[in-house]
This record gives sequence, C-alpha cells and structure tokens, in this order.
Amino acid sequence: MGAGDPPLSSVKSVDRLFEIIRVLDEFDGARVTEVATMLEMPKSTVYGHLSTMHQHGYVIKEGNEYYLSLQFLRLGEHARWRKQAYKLAHDKVTWLADRTDERAQFIIEEHGKGVYVHRETSEHGVETDSNIGERVPLHATAAGKAILSALPAAYAESVLEDLEFERFTEHTITDPDELREELQAGRERNYVFNDEESTKGLSAVGVPVLEQSGAVLGAISVSGPTHRMNGDWFTEEIPLILLGTANELELDITFS
Repeated sequence: MGAGDPPLSSVKSVDRLFEIIRVLDEFDGARVTEVATMLEMPKSTVYGHLSTMHQHGYVIKEGNEYYLSLQFLRLGEHARWRKQAYKLAHDKVTWLADRTDERAQFIIEEHGKGVYVHRETSEHGVETDSNIGERVPLHATAAGKAILSALPAAYAESVLEDLEFERFTEHTITDPDELREELQAGRERNYVFNDEESTKGLSAVGVPVLEQSGAVLGAISVSGPTHRMNGDWFTEEIPLILLGTANELELDITFS
C-alpha cells in the first residue's frame, strides 16, 4: 500500500456501502435485517451505512424499509448531460425514432458495458425493458458491437477478453473468434447488425459515433420487431439513414 492510499478498512467500508446500494436498487427497497441477511453483514454495519445515507439524503425511509432517494436521479441526470455531445445526440435519437417509426437509442461504453444515454420510441415502436442508465452487454447489441468495431484494436481486444459472452437467445454470438469476424465486417462497412441476438423477435442496426479526435463517443442504433426489420429496409435503407445521422452528429460535435 502506498503512502497516499486509504486504509484497507476504509476501502472495505466503501465496498459494503455500494453493495447495500445495489441491494436497495435490485429489490426496490429493503429492511435492515433483509439487507444484512442478503449480504451476510452485521445488522449494526448495515444500519450505520443506511443511517449515514439517510442523513445525506441518499435514501428515504418508509416505515421500516429503506429506498434509494431521488438524489441519485440528480446525479444520473448530471452524468447523462455532462457532455455537449450527449446533448446533441438526444435530438438525433428523437429524429431517428420519428424517421424510422421504430425505437432509436444512443449508447456509450463504460467499464466494458454499453450504457443507455438516450432512447426514444415512436408510436409504433416496440418497448423493451431497457431503461436509461441500464448497462447492457456489448457483444449482443447492435450499438455495442458498433462501439467495439470502432474502438482502438488493443482496447477492443482487452474488452473482448473480459466479456462473459452470456447467451440471451439461440442467435447470440458466444464465440470470440466469430465476434471478431463480425466486428471486422462492421469496420469495413461502418455498421453492424443485431439479428435477434439480445431478444428473440427483435433486430437492430448500429453505427459508431466518433469525436473530432477520432475517439469513439458511442453508437446510435435503430431496433424493431424482426417481421418489420427485414429486406432492403433492414439491410440497406436503415443503415444509410444511420450513417447519415452519425455523420451529421459528428459534424455538430466538431463545430459546436
């Protein structure tokens, strides 16, 4: 441990705090005893953390149960809008949903996962259980694969090495070499497909979005039911719409 490093006990305490937050999120609130049992922690430790978070406004208490407060919403919204480029992407996602009459989204990569920053669904678009801020696997989504295809080779390979390659449908790519081949094809045409790989009956097209420096900002994608996402509309027209939109967004970012 370096001279400036925090004591191990402090680090462990922070780990416990985040585990408690995770449980409150996953179970939509819980009692001290329930959290202590699930995490195998002393009740006094759990109570201490919850009391501190309550004091700082990060949890609320209803009866004997604790819930995450809207303080997290404020922090999340700050993260969501902190970059001007993220703000510019919002308008493009809205336009894409209207233009294609499907669902459109803008996703970035954090810690080897895709994160929904913006999502818009048209009148006829299909809603799924994907929410803003939710983390999704890169290997099974169109936007995720678009990001992987545009990342620097060394970093992309390090991400691939850490991927769990979880299978979601019979079409999910779980072989690293097969994914590498698909990413190479995506680099050559600058867009990728998701053909029922994350959700059965749902297909998508994704295109990477680059910053002026050439770094990957994220990716935009359009998804819809497979019976509509087919033929030239799926393989040619939507990719062209996305490529044009990504180009406009990149120009907006450059000159904003």
